[in-house]
Amino acid sequence: MSTERSGAGDPARTLRLLWRDPVAAPKRGPRQGLTIDAVVDAATALADAEGLEAVSMRRVAQALGVAPMTLYTYVPGKAELLDLMLDAAYARMPREDTSGRPWRERLTVVAEENLALYRTHPWAAGIATNRPVLGPGQLAKYEHELSALDDLDLDDVTLDDALAFLLAFVRSCAQAAAAQQRDDQSWWDASEPLLARVFDEKAYPRAVRVGSAAGQAHGSAYDPEHAFRFGLARVLDGLAALVAG
Repeated sequence: MSTERSGAGDPARTLRLLWRDPVAAPKRGPRQGLTIDAVVDAATALADAEGLEAVSMRRVAQALGVAPMTLYTYVPGKAELLDLMLDAAYARMPREDTSGRPWRERLTVVAEENLALYRTHPWAAGIATNRPVLGPGQLAKYEHELSALDDLDLDDVTLDDALAFLLAFVRSCAQAAAAQQRDDQSWWDASEPLLARVFDEKAYPRAVRVGSAAGQAHGSAYDPEHAFRFGLARVLDGLAALVAG
């Protein structure tokens, strides 16, 4: 999982690019019909296929059939490109109208929408977003998700806290699912022969009983879908206590 973070580039230049400020348009370079959107799409396709580690200005330029220096006339570097990619992914997320439905159902939809985002773009779950992107996609996402908390008797700071709590849970689930998909089988293949020799079932009776029951129920040591559904219900239970209080 990548350790990249948003907001690492030049803030002023990044915001101009995010909002497609005409000032950010390239003033030089060959006329090849290239656009910022084309650069973002090429980088996103590369990240989807090979992970964020594969994204470099050179690789994106190759995908677009241009020289790397040409690409720099559109996007100043990978840090700014990362923010553009993330904001574009946010902008393209499906947003279901849940008005009129109970708040738990509305927040369930928000959680499912974010999980779908991470399944489509697994790299997005690995980006630290302590510095928010603040582009049109990010703000549209935030506005939509806050609407799921409408009509709750919570102050604005608590509304933001509740949403952040939910989204952090979903992101954690997505990261765990991605890690399992990448490493699970090879880890078990390497570990099982040794465990078969050294593991003493009598020394760990609870671990054996509970672990065996869970493994049989889920078909593996960890079931990402079950973990998401179980955890989401507990997150909503916690928020219900907050709302009731």
